[in-house]
Amino acid sequence: MARRTGRPLIQDSELVLIDNARKEELLRRLSRIEGQVRGLKGMVAEGRPCMDILTQIASAHEALRGVGKIMVRNYLEKCATSAIRSGDPEESERVYRELVDLLYKYAR
Repeated sequence: MARRTGRPLIQDSELVLIDNARKEELLRRLSRIEGQVRGLKGMVAEGRPCMDILTQIASAHEALRGVGKIMVRNYLEKCATSAIRSGDPEESERVYRELVDLLYKYAR
């Protein structure tokens, strides 16, 4: 759970700090990706050429990477920064571990 102090809420597994403008951007992008995936499903069902399907898969993959970049930026700006600035060594250590895990996930 988030700690209740005079400081801003710190992200935990149940709390996501995303401002409304960024949330709208993410939802818009995710809706577009959802449409791309539905289109891919239709392409497969229709028996479209492999290269056409693979091109659309690459496009959807890149769009998901874009959503991931926005979320990483949000994490660094809103969640990690708040935890590090809290002065709580346990929170700082937790964020450090999360950042290392995040780097491993995106380095694949």
